[in-house]
Amino acid sequence: MTDVTTPLSARVNAPAQLPVPEHPDIALWRPASRADIDAIWQLEKEIGRADHPNYVLEREDVGEAFDFSFVDVATDTLVGFDSQNRLVAHGLVVLQQGQETLVKSNLGGGVLPEMRGRGIGRQLLNWQVARAKQQLVTSNKLLPGWIVASCDERAPQTSRLYERVGLACTRYFLSLDRMLSDPIREVELSDGIRLVGYIPELSAAVHAARDAAFMDHWSSQPIPDESWNSYVSGPSFVDALSFVAIATEPGGSERVVGFIMSTVNEEDWAAAGYRNSYIGLVGVLSGWRGRHIAQALLAAQLAASRAAGHERATLDVDSASPTGALDLYTGMGFFATNRELAYVLEF
Repeated sequence: MTDVTTPLSARVNAPAQLPVPEHPDIALWRPASRADIDAIWQLEKEIGRADHPNYVLEREDVGEAFDFSFVDVATDTLVGFDSQNRLVAHGLVVLQQGQETLVKSNLGGGVLPEMRGRGIGRQLLNWQVARAKQQLVTSNKLLPGWIVASCDERAPQTSRLYERVGLACTRYFLSLDRMLSDPIREVELSDGIRLVGYIPELSAAVHAARDAAFMDHWSSQPIPDESWNSYVSGPSFVDALSFVAIATEPGGSERVVGFIMSTVNEEDWAAAGYRNSYIGLVGVLSGWRGRHIAQALLAAQLAASRAAGHERATLDVDSASPTGALDLYTGMGFFATNRELAYVLEF
């Protein structure tokens, strides 16, 4: 168990200067810039084809790092080019905001598959871990500090790389699919609870409900406003596939007590071999669980996704979720297709 009786800054040994990666196959290492967004996206698609061929990273996910106020592109990014000026490696280190129970630095990036096995990934990861330590040491909070990375189980070489620098596999997240050709059960809600389609006017209330509902989820912290707004206003977010549960409380006031939020990335369809929607968030406030609200939200999303011509709905779930989410989803017809592995270095 992490000792949090001393400030995090006293528990992390961070380098004063970041290591400068050196590798004979890399002609130039430098911070990323906006001009690199498309090249990074293409690199991520190459990585995806090798490591997780059924889904691809969206360009908006690459580009948002250059817009967030909490990302210092000059210090939190690194890109590597070969002698032909081809981008073959990139890394991102983001200190998560909203640190209520945990201070966390998230690692992202990778190496062009054809360039793997040469030590480039080790150089990149050593730089990322050093930068993450620099981020963590800025906090004087009496909270655990984590460096976090994840990979698909179909990328064992990445798992070995993480373990080499001291990260340990701590959690498994299951990818689940639901065939929309199968019957969708009808779910009745208790009096005083109703479902409505998501509209932008509900954004702030749903955001607050998300942060409250997820506080008992592993490693979850409140989402910054700018991250939330980027999510619900992004081109892949679909209002028509997102729903909100609203309850009438004693006295007549109403509050958001549950939500389901969905995106569609048509680039995934060719890779996966079927048309699908992705359920990014499902949550119910703790005091309102056990009333079939989540089942009703799922049923509404599945019906809307089927009506939109999709063949499957997809989501990811913590295999050890304390809320019993896995049983909930399998009870609604979802089945496991793959696993994502979460790696953590704790301080």
